[in-house]
Amino acid sequence: MKKILCLVVAVMLLFSFVLVGCGTKTPTSSETQKPEATTAPEATTAPEATTAVVVYKESPYFTGKGLPPVKDRLPKEPKLVNEMPESQLKYEIGNFGGTLRSLTTSIGWDADVFVACNEALLNTPGILGDEITGNVLKGYEASPDFKEFTFHMREGLKWSDGTPVTSEDIRFTVEDFLFNKELTPIFPAWMCSGGTNAGSPLKFTLVDQFTFKFTFDSPYAGLPIRMAIQGWRGYTEFLKPAAYLKKFHKKYAEAAALEVAIKDAKFKPGEWVNLFNDKDIVNWELSNPKAIGFPVLYPWIFSKNNDTVADFVRNPYYFKVDKEGNQLPYIDAIKSTFVQNLETANMKIIAGEVDFDRDLVTMNNISLYKANEKSGYKVLTGYSETSQSDILLNLTHKDPIWRKVVQDVRFRKALDLALNRDEILKTIYYGFADKTLHSENVFDLDQANKLLDEMGMKKGPDGFRVGPDGKTFTIPFEIGGQIPSQSLLAELATDNWGKIGLHVTLKTIDPTLWGTRNAANELKTTIIWTFSLLYWGCDMGKDYWAPLWTRWWNTAGKEGEEPPAEVKKLFTLIDKTSVGTPAEGVAALKQIQEEMKKNNWYIIPFGLIQSPLIVNAKLGNVADKAYAIATNFSAETFFFKK
Repeated sequence: MKKILCLVVAVMLLFSFVLVGCGTKTPTSSETQKPEATTAPEATTAPEATTAVVVYKESPYFTGKGLPPVKDRLPKEPKLVNEMPESQLKYEIGNFGGTLRSLTTSIGWDADVFVACNEALLNTPGILGDEITGNVLKGYEASPDFKEFTFHMREGLKWSDGTPVTSEDIRFTVEDFLFNKELTPIFPAWMCSGGTNAGSPLKFTLVDQFTFKFTFDSPYAGLPIRMAIQGWRGYTEFLKPAAYLKKFHKKYAEAAALEVAIKDAKFKPGEWVNLFNDKDIVNWELSNPKAIGFPVLYPWIFSKNNDTVADFVRNPYYFKVDKEGNQLPYIDAIKSTFVQNLETANMKIIAGEVDFDRDLVTMNNISLYKANEKSGYKVLTGYSETSQSDILLNLTHKDPIWRKVVQDVRFRKALDLALNRDEILKTIYYGFADKTLHSENVFDLDQANKLLDEMGMKKGPDGFRVGPDGKTFTIPFEIGGQIPSQSLLAELATDNWGKIGLHVTLKTIDPTLWGTRNAANELKTTIIWTFSLLYWGCDMGKDYWAPLWTRWWNTAGKEGEEPPAEVKKLFTLIDKTSVGTPAEGVAALKQIQEEMKKNNWYIIPFGLIQSPLIVNAKLGNVADKAYAIATNFSAETFFFKK
């Protein structure tokens, strides 16, 4: 399986998906221009727009570089953009040139660059989830029963090194990577019938050089949306550069040469799996220094780096054009600068040294950002596709006393009732967040106290409530501190719950350690984002509040612990959100919201949340009435206005 680093990076990325806005009061539905959904077919990709372009144009950046003509570098039918709904972005034809400056606080990782570069096989405009279009793939058709999917590749598509992309790359990835037990010990659940390991793995059929099929034992209408957006999957899940990677695969490489490569990479003799995984750069690693030289399909490719700066330059074989035939991206390069902390990042932002930042800007600094817009940037707004900071109690932690208390729904309801959402809204989100649909949104300390009393959690001499063992019961917050709102929410929750006699502690730990402790089922209480707002991404944070139950569910009972009936019902609904059609997914999400109100499996304080987005005042094609991640996804259309 892919390296642990991928998991850590994935977690760090998903922590960073915070969004955009400022103000002083709670917006009503009429005041916030939320992303609008569109209607689209469910059994096939929406037809791509066509263009009468005969002559394609390239950036002057490539002049004199000895490349083939741009028409020979593009697919026979390039991807024509823009695809963001007009309600989100009024698209303009841009001009070539310039370097986009971004920031990161992590060496080898830049969340904004990741989303700007990551390409999926399919796409959902504006990340709304109700329309699927082609992207890396030209498109697909589904059988009426949604058991068979036929995918069409772009003829003439090329890797960044000029090598043609064909169905052999798909075949190699599926047959020699996914179905290779050494490289993939556990077949991905989402690639199985029903979207879980309880179902049979997909069946692959190679039709011709540019066509292939996936077949399932049961209907799987949600496959396209999972390929397009869920889990921020990129094309690397199904499409790897076979010609490059076969050199590191024991089935294809000459044994002696393979051992030399293993030795050069400092692995032990025979460790070809470690070598292959080291050489195979997946989408989560696109901004890792190891990605330099690896064939990709991104708009920008990693070119060089040092301790403080990572440079990305335009891909000469990128497959998208605008309606006038200009090969995208418009911007020639990205320069990602490493800074030690958020304070340094803010100094660079207000000095006008940053052209785009969604990852590091925070609502508590909104006044600072606005006051310094004269430096050449502007503050825009958008929406978060996640419920940004949620409170999760680990219901499957090994501590039996802990389990007995937190698995009692009365305890979880008491915590929800004792959370002062009005205070949190004003203190953390400056009024710019909607009520959650996953809770009754009631603040009632008397009722919270009554529920704890009913449980027998009496107060000791120190005023704190005791558990079944007669000892003070403690809620120990451990947070990674990936975004400021986590710490602020933990502090407010600690104060709120103290008013009903609960002892709460708070510790901020290194994000990497946080990931390790979570994977080991060692965290009792934490705060993290969860996907709970959009049907296609709905995971409801089950890896955090129910890790052992989730493992049992995902492995069809082979690992973990069997969950109670109520949790099985919830997990079934979660699966439905990404297995059925968009309409079925939306319906399942509504049922999930009712189940959450009834059982309070974890606490989702708010729904849609806004937060600031910093962009160069001259940067064009930047959406500010959309889900902010959708803005990142359209970065190939960003351009500097003259």
